[in-house]
Amino acid sequence: MIGNDWDRELSVIWNSEGFHKFMELIDHEYEINTIYPAKENIFAALKLTPYKDVKVVIMGQDPYHGEGEAHGLSFSVMDGIKLPPSLKNIYKELYDDLGIIPANTGNLTKWAKEGVLLLNSTLTVVKDAPNSHSKLGWNLFTDYIIKKLNEREEPIVFILWGNFARSKKEFITNKRHLVIESAHPSPFSARNGFFGSRPFSKTNEFLEKNNIEPIDWDIKK
Repeated sequence: MIGNDWDRELSVIWNSEGFHKFMELIDHEYEINTIYPAKENIFAALKLTPYKDVKVVIMGQDPYHGEGEAHGLSFSVMDGIKLPPSLKNIYKELYDDLGIIPANTGNLTKWAKEGVLLLNSTLTVVKDAPNSHSKLGWNLFTDYIIKKLNEREEPIVFILWGNFARSKKEFITNKRHLVIESAHPSPFSARNGFFGSRPFSKTNEFLEKNNIEPIDWDIKK
């Protein structure tokens, strides 16, 4: 399914009859509706960030629902797409935290290749209908991913922005890992604890303390 070590970690899922039926449902959705991201990008986060390479997890809720936006990574948009308000605020905090000048693109593929798993809880959405697939069952799959990461001996930083992402904290019980939580970067909540939370420097301080190469957060390099 993925083409890296996630296939081994998720073999129980891949081989289950329930998941096969679920994917038949998703395939049917692609046949009858306009669904984002493109089918080949549903599992982009896992393809770009192998299990063994995960240093950081940034949880999102569901893909962007506008045309040409979503490509399988939480908070990320395709090149040439206008920056969403939440991503603008993420870039603002990145500048305030580490002095990194915001990129002109919202494509966060570089972060994914650095070891940042940009994981949405729901991996598909109907065009112009936010959260339209949130009740289909994707959360069972993505919660399992969080549980598998929780089992890792190597420390991981879980960045949980907003109440939805913070609800996943119950699956992160391994004391080796670090949980960074704050308000969501949305314009509606960013001033209630997201701005000034310094998640990027805190992440790198934790990684360096555990002898792990820090993340180069500069998209422009």
